[in-house]
Amino acid sequence: MTAAEFLARRKTKLRLVIFDCDGVLVDSEGIANRILSRELTAVGWPIGPNEVEQRFLGMNLADMRPVIEAQLGHKLPASFSYHLQSAFETSLVAEVEAVDGAIAALDGVTALGLPWRVASNSSHEEMVVKFARIGITERVHGRAHSYQDVPRGKPAPDVYLAAAAAEGVSAAQCLVIEDSTTGIRAGIAAGMDVLAYVPHADPAPFRALGAMPFTSMFDLPGLIAHAQREAV
Repeated sequence: MTAAEFLARRKTKLRLVIFDCDGVLVDSEGIANRILSRELTAVGWPIGPNEVEQRFLGMNLADMRPVIEAQLGHKLPASFSYHLQSAFETSLVAEVEAVDGAIAALDGVTALGLPWRVASNSSHEEMVVKFARIGITERVHGRAHSYQDVPRGKPAPDVYLAAAAAEGVSAAQCLVIEDSTTGIRAGIAAGMDVLAYVPHADPAPFRALGAMPFTSMFDLPGLIAHAQREAV
């Protein structure tokens, strides 16, 4: 089944598209992996950026902490979160770019007459920096939802359900755009259809979770157009 076929078989009219942030709109994951690798090495866990990605892709720091502390065998320094956040934000301001095609995807979804929101395991503080850097601050104003707003971050469904509630639509009327298994689990748990943006990786693990892969953000508005019809 293709992504277009996946969307065309929807039984409920699409009323909201919910984008993940990192790896979907903002190409920040390489930066995050590098910074976290450096900071973890400094506190006693020598770990490379590739392993950081494998272990922590899509996770927020609150959920990372017990994993890190179990590996270290002791509590992280009290200042760890502050130093990590500061280093990350400094690098974001200087380096982060939009995912290729992401701005066109937002514009295309808007042109289809569909509202969209952002639901992320990033903090609001990080998202402010990222969105300013890629020039979409005004467009995202009032549409961004963070794990900080809900009891549980992804892979729990809370942040996606919060986005749907803010728009006044049901989970069945939503489409999630994700790039991590953590986020896909959250979208599926919320009862939403999920498209997995997989430009380079093996799509099989994403399909296995119930998401439908696609490879270019430029293609997204055209794919979504297949879902713009009344329920059967």
